[in-house]
Amino acid sequence: MRQTNSFGTLIFIIIFGVGGVLAYVVGGIAGTVVASCIGVGAFILAIIASSAIRVANQWDRAVILRLGQFHALKGPGLFFIIPVIDAIPYWIDTRVITTGFKAEKTLTKDTVPVDVDAVLFWKVVDPKRAALDVADYESAISWASQTALRDVIGKTMLSDMLEGRDKISSLLQKIIDERTEPWGINVISVEVKDVLIPSGLEDAMSMQAQAERERQARVILGDAERQIAEKFAEAGKSYEGNPIAFHLRAMNMLYEGLKENATIVIVPSTAVESMQLGGLAGMTALTMGLGQDRTKVPPIPPRVPEDGVNGHQELALKT
Repeated sequence: MRQTNSFGTLIFIIIFGVGGVLAYVVGGIAGTVVASCIGVGAFILAIIASSAIRVANQWDRAVILRLGQFHALKGPGLFFIIPVIDAIPYWIDTRVITTGFKAEKTLTKDTVPVDVDAVLFWKVVDPKRAALDVADYESAISWASQTALRDVIGKTMLSDMLEGRDKISSLLQKIIDERTEPWGINVISVEVKDVLIPSGLEDAMSMQAQAERERQARVILGDAERQIAEKFAEAGKSYEGNPIAFHLRAMNMLYEGLKENATIVIVPSTAVESMQLGGLAGMTALTMGLGQDRTKVPPIPPRVPEDGVNGHQELALKT
């Protein structure tokens, strides 16, 4: 990465400007030849000074080669080099850098093609090795990340990939860090952004998840029915030894069913006798009592089937 040398440009302008003023003053006294020599000398001195002065930012390190051999690392701040003899081929950025990489249509261990997007966070910890041991460390990191991602995908089941992204990220970080460590680069973390699967498989997985949830709902409903049955069994045992409480509960249920709307109720004859309602006349009186506050419509007379099937009595009531 090339750096602009604004400070060196300023030094060039100052030196050349002072030389030009000096040449103008001396030219009026010593002649044009002397003034020209001063001007040329000031120009050469300004070029040398501006070329020798360099300024590196806080996060930059300058790799200096002297006659083609590594000489030193300079920066941050102001430093000097020898023009022509020294060269700065690389300015190394030591900040944390992010690199995005992906693997497209890569088969998992169970032969499912997936597209995976990930982000790599890394930084240069040894600028010397990053400059001398690899030609282009940024491209090398990108290719190493992609090959590592494809290798991990090929060894992982699709279900594990969808559920264990953190595990895959940790594995990728370890693999990439081992590959880039000789280049003086440290991998801070790897984050898997997205895993895309074929649309047909996505629909099938959605149907599977929906069926699983329906199965769980049916299991919960069955368990609720079992608990209700157990509670009814306990209530039945309580009413078994207390017929008065049973009669009161039955009358309360009958009252709740008749007080709201016009209702047709079929009551077994045995139930009427056990509740001691005084036969059908007693039930009719009960119904009339419920409807007195709302309407004066007389109740419909009861109808008793002639055949007396199952020993039931049918009563049509209108409240």
